[in-house]
Amino acid sequence: MAKDKRQGNQFWKARKTHGRKPIFATPEELWEACEEYLEWVEANPLITVETVKFQGRASLTEVPKMRAMTEIGLCVFLKIGQSTWDDYKNKDDFSEVTTRVVDIIYTQKFTGAAADLLNPNIIARDLGLADKKELTGKDGAELPAAVINVTTTAAT
Repeated sequence: MAKDKRQGNQFWKARKTHGRKPIFATPEELWEACEEYLEWVEANPLITVETVKFQGRASLTEVPKMRAMTEIGLCVFLKIGQSTWDDYKNKDDFSEVTTRVVDIIYTQKFTGAAADLLNPNIIARDLGLADKKELTGKDGAELPAAVINVTTTAAT
């Protein structure tokens, strides 16, 4: 009797893994890629053009401005989505690298804002450092949330 040449549909056995391979297989690979981003930010400041007056003559001059590091900017640079970055952050073997990178980004923004190289108001909000004030009306009642966001009030 001849053996049946059809093996059936065993296509599902052909694949040893599910999903695509991770872009960064090791924490070291991820760190190297993150270092490239950190170095790129430092080497590529934002450029503004300002008018400079000297001896009665005005000229336009390019002025480099500090570029803020961000996790989203990092993701764009690494060509991964924010959810993929979050997945790396949740993997035990990658958490040391991702924590270090998040700390570096935080520190760069904080020190840049403290030195007035970055907009302190924007950075404070981004880092969750914005002042929160509770305001009350004349009778001591709490004001609605829409009014509480006011940062300064006149004396009554």
